[in-house]
Amino acid sequence: INSDEQPEIAGQLSQAFGVRSIPFCVIFAQGQPVDGFVGALPEAEIRQFLDKHVPSPDELEAEADTEEAEALLNEGGDVHDAMAKLQEAVAIDPANDNARLDYLKLLLGLAVAEPERTAQARQAFDPVAAKALADARYAAVEHWLKACEALPAARPLPELDAAIAANRRDFQARFERAQQFFARREDTAAMDELLEILMRDKAWSQELARKTYVAILELMAKPLPKAGPDSGKAKGTLEVTGPAAVAPSDPVLDQYRRKLSMALF
Repeated sequence: INSDEQPEIAGQLSQAFGVRSIPFCVIFAQGQPVDGFVGALPEAEIRQFLDKHVPSPDELEAEADTEEAEALLNEGGDVHDAMAKLQEAVAIDPANDNARLDYLKLLLGLAVAEPERTAQARQAFDPVAAKALADARYAAVEHWLKACEALPAARPLPELDAAIAANRRDFQARFERAQQFFARREDTAAMDELLEILMRDKAWSQELARKTYVAILELMAKPLPKAGPDSGKAKGTLEVTGPAAVAPSDPVLDQYRRKLSMALF
């Protein structure tokens, strides 16, 4: 806006944003001011300023692939097609957390039936493993990945049952049971087993039972879209999050949050 030619509008904006000198630049996103600068800047600095807020062509392409993958899942499309879209999105834009997380969840959702997917998930997770320290989404996926990695060498459930019957405080056996259920996304069964540990020893194995329980809650609260019922498993589709995955307001999720709170406090 030319403040000399449109003084009334310029005055209103000056009052709203506390403008004291010009040029004064504000960038808006979805109708809200998100950044700005005062004074004349060289072109290179203006481009750098815009690059912080305007997606690059690669980022836009990756986002388009992610949206296509989500649409495929919402419409009951082929999970493997959706996975290919997400894999491409991650390759184009490795910093796209949404694409990478969705890709990891799809891989792990297939891992029981297609064990080779576990190694693919590990390969996709390792470059961002440090994010699990601060991001609950990545922490949850890491615990799911570890459960899937433990599955091939897992002791049979009857053997674990016998070990627990002989010693109710055999927490390693209980945790192995929980991991098997978790890998298969039998979420409530996994959490029930973890609760048995937490009620007896909250700090067992550096709070591994609690951390795994929280990971399951995170995945239940934020599931991927499910493949439609008409798509058919013969076409490579599945319910990505398993039958126990529910919306955040679901009473099952609320119930298990309360159970965790009671066990800890």
